[in-house]
Amino acid sequence: MKHTPTISAEFEDYLKQNNMTLAQFSEYSGVHQRTLSNWITQHRPVSVEQLDRITLAMDLPEGHLYDLYIENYIIDLPPNMRRIEPLLYRCAELDKLDAISRMVGHIMDNPLYASRLFEIAESLFAQGRHAAALLLYENVAEVEKYQHSERLAVCQYRIFTIQIGDNQNQNVRAASIFEAFVERLDEIDQLDALKDLANVYRSLRKWDKVDEMARKMRGKAEIQYSMKHQQKNRKNRQRDKETRGPLFGYIAYADLLCASVYEAQGDYQQALQYTYAYANLDWVNETDEDTLHWIKMFQDWAQCNTYINKLLSGDTRVLPDYIEYIAASKVDKEMITKLLNVMFAANRFQLDVNHVLERFEMYIDSFVQMGQPSSDMYTKQVIPEQLARFEYELAYYYLYRSMYNDGFKYLMYAMLKSHIINNETYFINCMGLFLHFQDYAVPETKAEFLNLIEKVWMNNVEKNGTADHRG
Repeated sequence: MKHTPTISAEFEDYLKQNNMTLAQFSEYSGVHQRTLSNWITQHRPVSVEQLDRITLAMDLPEGHLYDLYIENYIIDLPPNMRRIEPLLYRCAELDKLDAISRMVGHIMDNPLYASRLFEIAESLFAQGRHAAALLLYENVAEVEKYQHSERLAVCQYRIFTIQIGDNQNQNVRAASIFEAFVERLDEIDQLDALKDLANVYRSLRKWDKVDEMARKMRGKAEIQYSMKHQQKNRKNRQRDKETRGPLFGYIAYADLLCASVYEAQGDYQQALQYTYAYANLDWVNETDEDTLHWIKMFQDWAQCNTYINKLLSGDTRVLPDYIEYIAASKVDKEMITKLLNVMFAANRFQLDVNHVLERFEMYIDSFVQMGQPSSDMYTKQVIPEQLARFEYELAYYYLYRSMYNDGFKYLMYAMLKSHIINNETYFINCMGLFLHFQDYAVPETKAEFLNLIEKVWMNNVEKNGTADHRG
């Protein structure tokens, strides 16, 4: 039977090796001598704060003694949340996820602890410590999986939010699992959840799901907006929760999403009807500064999308006005979408847009280097997907105009981005475009292409466990 050393025995060994008394260590560490004595002689556990001071005084890395502390004072004893909770927070700060898993596994046999662990998870989530929070949410969800509770639904919402990332295949799974829990959320939370799901499905180009989420969101938002104004004159009215954005915005955004569905399906006239709907917000009752800000944003989006739908329907006369609109716009994440539609039109109708690309060259180069710092679901999901498409359309445009250096440059960018987001369709399209023009690629470009293909292949081998029989 394996003997587990005690943390106090390690401490005593340290004192002997360094020829140090308790009094000397107490003065050096700032931990009271009586506390140290009780720890050694009576096996009374020190607090996490005291343990951190002891660890520092012993010149050990932060958290070095946590595993022994967990073994001696948590695993071997009945659960004590006064001791466990501060250690959970410290392990989250130090990213000691294995230690968190051990502690949570020890206490989750008793479902009475689920409520407190959920509160800790919410606190960690608010602090941005998502990896640690995810472990707690998953354990709480497992304990309550047969309950139809709002808390279970919130856990699943948080799990969905944390798990959504670069890999679009994983995003499909995360969205489909979470979708079943939306109706169990608070009515206000449902609006944000449906908006997040719609944006994830939008990045995946699953337009039937975007349409479904948008229409559900619109119906629920209309009910909440009506209730809000029916009750506004009642005394002592309280709202426990608020949406992330203004309530009317969910109605308008639902129309924007429906417009994007029809645009993707090539029904530009129907897309325009929905665009005109969210452009006209005269029905909004609020007149505060924040409301006026959002109304202006929706009107700006509507102006942009009106140009786009007319342009993509074949009315290329609007292109010069659209270009001037882009030039006058604020430089932000939406610039990618605006220029992407220029490239759609250029490739669809064989338009010469070299002057446009030269005009916005500096911005285009900055897009290629763009990261994903935002936690906003649209910025985190839709923008990277559109960036991959933008780079592909640029490559297509340049290659078919015999501008091979630029064409292959953007094609490699598009392939890499498609690989990062794990979009097989885009990646295959890029491969097909490369093979079509491979005779015009210089040897260095061909080598870069083959190296990327081999890298993707080996990543898939590693990920899927496919046998590699090379000698």
